[in-house]
Amino acid sequence: MYTLFKPLRPSPKTDFFYWLYRGITAALVVAFIFVAASGSGPGNSNQRAFSNVFGVLLLLLIPKMVISRGLLFEDVFRIISASVEYCMNLFGDQKSEHHYLPERRKFISQLGFIIASIPFASILYGIVKGKHNYTIHKQDLYFADLPDEFDGFTISQISDVHSGSFENKKAVAHGIDLINEQNSDIVLFTGDLVNNMASEMNPWVEVFEKIKAPLGKFSILGNHNYGDYVQWPSSEAKAKNMEDLYRIHEQIGFDLLRNERRVLERNGKKLNLIGVENRDAPPFPQHGDLSKATQGVEPGEFNVLMSHDPSHFDLEVKAYEKPMHLTLSGHTHGMQFGIEIAGWKWSPVKYRYPKWAGLYEEMGRYLYVN
Repeated sequence: MYTLFKPLRPSPKTDFFYWLYRGITAALVVAFIFVAASGSGPGNSNQRAFSNVFGVLLLLLIPKMVISRGLLFEDVFRIISASVEYCMNLFGDQKSEHHYLPERRKFISQLGFIIASIPFASILYGIVKGKHNYTIHKQDLYFADLPDEFDGFTISQISDVHSGSFENKKAVAHGIDLINEQNSDIVLFTGDLVNNMASEMNPWVEVFEKIKAPLGKFSILGNHNYGDYVQWPSSEAKAKNMEDLYRIHEQIGFDLLRNERRVLERNGKKLNLIGVENRDAPPFPQHGDLSKATQGVEPGEFNVLMSHDPSHFDLEVKAYEKPMHLTLSGHTHGMQFGIEIAGWKWSPVKYRYPKWAGLYEEMGRYLYVN
């Protein structure tokens, strides 16, 4: 901070900005710890408070992490330079009277500030506006064993609504309009309708029930839908929340598949739509049962699987004895942070989920991660 505004010595002005930044950061850390420690019980607003504090904390810390790497490299250079000068002064004929460690260059701090402003602006845009910047990704897939009757069959997939994070009804309604504009044969929702509680969806029922699909709307559950991330007064209250969530799916017109399948028919030819509950490695809930969901599936039938977590594809699906031609997943959110330029995309979430966004193919079976 000093080298950014003043090249040599600190001043009252730089002191003010320095301690203001430190004070804001410390206050946010304290607020984050307090909100996290106070729990998130049914019916309270802790989830929203937690999200807001966490978002602002990231807004300050991520740019700082970016700029600190550049400054660290310069500090290494300064230490090496100082060490060389010290040795020369210690063993050489001429003695230097100035300090060995050179001042950090103002140019480096200014350049770091400019670079760090990029993630700062990006995160701020995402928090304020980007979260409603819905995008339609179109993907054509070809299967040699797809029945001719389903040639041209269209699916719209949506995922990870997390309705407890919604605020702007007009923006959400625009997203619903985009779904309906696709005129798809079916609409599939691949989990996490709410953050924690079924009641989060109550203000949005009238909006989501407007989704249209001539051959049906189908859904599955995600890891956030089991109420495992909040404190319930009793096991009965948690069970009631699940029942309420099941009814919410009915209210918005979605057929919830809980380790089940539905058969779509055209001129006597079948397409199996299979939905499993959440399945991933611990600590996430292990409710998915692919064997139960595929009971009755015959050899040679075409199968589309909805499975919330893409990890399930590598854990079981891609080598499953009954081939799942296409698996649709969500869950990763791209970690809410990433870069996509000219078809190239990157997010730190790839180090936790190698299959984190877009289309993947292995062993002749496809996975699409929303």
